[in-house]
Amino acid sequence: MFWVKFGLIVITVLLLISITKFIVRKMFKIEKVKKEFFSYNHVNDAHAKIDKVIRIVTSIGVFGFSWVVIFYNEALIDWFLLAVVLFLLVDFGVRAYFEWKHSDQPKQAILTLSEVLIMAAAIFVVSLVGY
Repeated sequence: MFWVKFGLIVITVLLLISITKFIVRKMFKIEKVKKEFFSYNHVNDAHAKIDKVIRIVTSIGVFGFSWVVIFYNEALIDWFLLAVVLFLLVDFGVRAYFEWKHSDQPKQAILTLSEVLIMAAAIFVVSLVGY
């Protein structure tokens, strides 16, 4: 039953992101940019380097925190979800900054920010409702 709920949540969030992107594109007249599926879409070399550092630090932190949650206290799962939301905000915030300041398509930052807000809200709602 867990996987059915999880699948429904993921599908709902993906649909909500797609609908929001469509609406925001129409409102702000943002051109659709072709991106490869599951690829790193860095704006420039500085963005690639900063993104790599963020991912390494986050991976080490999540790995260490996961062991603490597994072995000591399951009540820390809320802190883990908070850490995931903070990672999303930092990661997408950096991407939005580089899209806004260093890209030939600065309006893409609006789409990036709307996407991260929906994901953060979904994690928040799921944590309130229960896992």
